[in-house]
Amino acid sequence: MKKVADGFSQHILDRYAPLVFLAALIVALSIATSGFATVTNFLNIARQHSIIIVLAAGQTLVMISGGIDLSVGSLMALSGVVAGTAAASGIPVGVCLIIGLLTGFGCGLINGVVTAKARVPAFIATLGMMGMARGMALVISGGVNIDLPSVVGLWSIKHSFLLSIVFVCIMVSVAIACHILLSKTVLGKHCYAIGGNREAARLSGVNISRHTITIFSINGLIAGIAGMMMLGYITVADPTAGEGYELDSIAAAVIGGTSLFGGRGNVSGTVVGAFILAVLRNGCDLQNITEHWQRFVVGLMTIAAVFYDRLRRREQER
Repeated sequence: MKKVADGFSQHILDRYAPLVFLAALIVALSIATSGFATVTNFLNIARQHSIIIVLAAGQTLVMISGGIDLSVGSLMALSGVVAGTAAASGIPVGVCLIIGLLTGFGCGLINGVVTAKARVPAFIATLGMMGMARGMALVISGGVNIDLPSVVGLWSIKHSFLLSIVFVCIMVSVAIACHILLSKTVLGKHCYAIGGNREAARLSGVNISRHTITIFSINGLIAGIAGMMMLGYITVADPTAGEGYELDSIAAAVIGGTSLFGGRGNVSGTVVGAFILAVLRNGCDLQNITEHWQRFVVGLMTIAAVFYDRLRRREQER
């Protein structure tokens, strides 16, 4: 009975600790920092970090199934450059968006095929794709930003508030879609099964290769969505966009309770983890704390979260 109670308490702690920490962080920054607790600032936080939250939601799918994707930042940049190049050549904006999404999806599909069929570890496969996609973005753009049609840039500037609302809606939609996929579909159940025990899942009849290809393809599509959001945010196709975002997406998922070793996690926790990073960085900016220290703190939090997850796994194995 005591063991059951301890397990239940541990479950509650794992599920709600990030949310409690986020609430405490918001309260502390609201007291210590003038200008933090305003609607405008909170909307800016949501807009500025909605892209990372979108990437982190897709990353969560991959991590729960026991993989990792280091290429999402580069896929985002490549999708944006391809769509931006098409727009600059006069192709209708709607078609350009579809081209950008298909670019992300196609690269994600390649990641999945290389991982599943060629048996290349996900870490190596996506590391290679990170370099390839970034290189292609630089080749296509010539290493410079590609200006979008003036009407796009003018609309983004003139309707910045509306753009923020659109970004928040996209962020919420992607997070809800990923949550439903994980909690309500067979594919989601297979994510947990494969991440928890790959061999047991295979013996249970789970088609691991097909699952891996599907998950990486979905994650590539989500990276494409993030690329289209970045186009609207900066109003140019930047081949260097998204540098470091792959690490931010992993950090958000890990801090939110997703296991780096697979089998455990959820999208709601990832969203909370991403907002912890967003609020922390925003508070540091308002306090004039340099980005160098912000990176240090984020790295420290990520290591601490992985270390805690490792300790918990050891206790479960005893």
